[in-house]
Formats: sequence, structure tokens, C-alpha cells
Amino acid sequence: MNGSFAGSFSGRSVFVTGHTGFKGSWLALWLDQLGAKVTGYSTAPQTTPSNFVASQVRETLAMHYEGDIRDKDRLSNALEDAAPDVVFHLAAQSLVRESYISPVETFDINVMGTLYLLNAIRVLRRPCRVVVVTSDKCYENRGQATSYREEDPLGGFDPYSASKAAAELVTASYRQSFFSPDNYSTHGVQVATARAGNVIGGGDWAKDRIVADMVSALTSDRPVPVRNPRAVRPWQHVLEPLSGYLTLAAQMLQSQAPVLCGAWNFGPRDGMEAPVHRLVDRFLKSWGRGTWSDQSDPTQPYEAQVLKLSIDKAIQGLKWQPRWNLNEAVDRTVRWFRIFYEGRPSMRDVCLEDIRAYEGLGVP
Repeated sequence: MNGSFAGSFSGRSVFVTGHTGFKGSWLALWLDQLGAKVTGYSTAPQTTPSNFVASQVRETLAMHYEGDIRDKDRLSNALEDAAPDVVFHLAAQSLVRESYISPVETFDINVMGTLYLLNAIRVLRRPCRVVVVTSDKCYENRGQATSYREEDPLGGFDPYSASKAAAELVTASYRQSFFSPDNYSTHGVQVATARAGNVIGGGDWAKDRIVADMVSALTSDRPVPVRNPRAVRPWQHVLEPLSGYLTLAAQMLQSQAPVLCGAWNFGPRDGMEAPVHRLVDRFLKSWGRGTWSDQSDPTQPYEAQVLKLSIDKAIQGLKWQPRWNLNEAVDRTVRWFRIFYEGRPSMRDVCLEDIRAYEGLGVP
């Protein structure tokens, strides 16, 4: 068990937005295993299949609300019913290419949704710890080879990236205006943001994601289409950032230290980033067959070529470190999907096996 949050959530009321999504469903399962009473608030799963359904996540929840994060009244009522000790905010429009198609909706969900949640927490007037999950793409990407740090400027070329930068600004504003760490005794709310690298793992069928593209192609005996094979990304298994979010929230439960209430990067170790083609090659090797084709198109929507995160702050301030290298992350992902396509009626046990394996590594 990860010593940084073992026992921290047992018996706690935890509110998770976006719990029907890829990362949210894994987080809900992990929190249930940690003894938390989990309330989920989200729209219906956005993909078919989905990990939420495949792993029967709903059956593990104390309460399940199906609703839009922009439905202020429903959201406020759900928070009041849950009376949360901890809130993890993952609900979002999370796809870069989709943000070019639906830019207004992307900003509305990612910025106003975050605003509505924080304001509902303000009105709730209940002590709680809040982790707002944004993105590694919230930084002003200057194409640099060095890693972005939490103090670097926010920005965003595409609507998705800009919306996540704006969500960071909204969160910072509420923290300064209503949830100041220096006045914790008057409001009892701690707020932090988490910026994670590109995640992979079982149960991700989201449109235009590389794992979903690979699985779709391989199960149909087609070459894997790769849009941007030379783009470098901070790949990590889904359990890596989730362990970071849990570590951060656990430490906020244990301490009122103002330093916790800020931005935190969670990604692979420095130098472990990899181009897309290396990820694809490892996936095909682990799958046991398959080929890929270069579908680079200079007219396609812009995506940054290089993105790296510095995790020095999390290593030093939270004593958190990533545990699985890229090969382990890919192999675990392939195993999950192979078992799913063999017809397993529930994938929950497979998720829990990965969680137990991750926990069993002990404190880094």
C-alpha cells in the first residue's frame, strides 16, 4: 500500500465529478478499495464500451448522480447530499481535436463547469479538500525541450488547452478570494490543482486517443493510423496521476500547510518521455502482432510537438514518485484490453489487480 495515503480515505465522504469517464472510473474504484464512501456526479459514459460499465463501477458507489457539471442546482444538491470531506473534479471536455469542432462547449464545460463547482463549494460552507484536475496542456507551449514547471506561464494554442489554463485561473481566483490558505480557520476549504501528463490504461475508448485508435485497428486487423508519430509526450499509466491526486488530497486531510494549496505536476521521471511511434511500437510488440501507418497531415489541427513536465515539486513536496515505466504501462494496458475482448463479464477484478500490483510496490 502506498504509505502516503493508506488509511486516509477510510470512512470519508468523497465526491468525484466525471466518474463515468476513463480516469474518473478508475479513481472511483480505487477510492472504494480505500474504504471511501464515493459519490459520483457526471453525464452518462461518453463512449461505448466504457470502463464505467465494463468494470461495473456504479455498484461500488454510495451515490450516483447523472448530470451536467453546468447544472448548478443539481450539482449543488448533490454536494449537499454527499457532505464531502474531499472533492476530486475531473468532469471535462478532454479532447484536443474535439475542441476545434466544439470550442464554445469546451470552454463552457471546462471553465464554467469548474466555476460552478467551486461556487457550490463556497455556498456549501463545509470544510473540505478540493483537487481540481486540469491538464499538462495548460502551459504556454513554446516548443521548448525543457520541462514545464508549475510557475511557468499558462496559455494554450487550441481551445482545449486554453480552457484548461482558464480553469486554472478560475481556481486561483477562488482560492485567493474565498479559500485563502491563510484564513483556513474561517472557511475550512483547501484547494489545489493537478496537471497530469498523457495517460494510458485499460478502458480508454475516447475518440482520437492513441490507445483507442490502436485497439480499434488491432481488433479489426487494420494498420494503426498514427497522426503525429514524432510528437513527444509524458506518457504514464492512469494509476500514476491518480496516485498523485490521492497523495495530494491525503496530505491536505492531514495538514493545513498553505504550500499544499497550489498547482502540482504529475508525470513520468525526467527523460522518460517518448515519441508516439515508440509507444505504438511497444504496444504492437506487447499485443503480439500488427503494423502502423504514418497518417501525418500538415493540414490537420495544430498539436504541440513536444510536451514535458517537471515533477520536482511533487517529488520534494509530496514525496510522490512515478512507479511504472513506459513498458510496464503499455503491457498493463494491453493485458486489460486483451482480457476484455476475450469476453470477461466484468473487468473490475482486472482493474483491482492492477491497483494491488501498483500498491504492492511499496513507498518509492
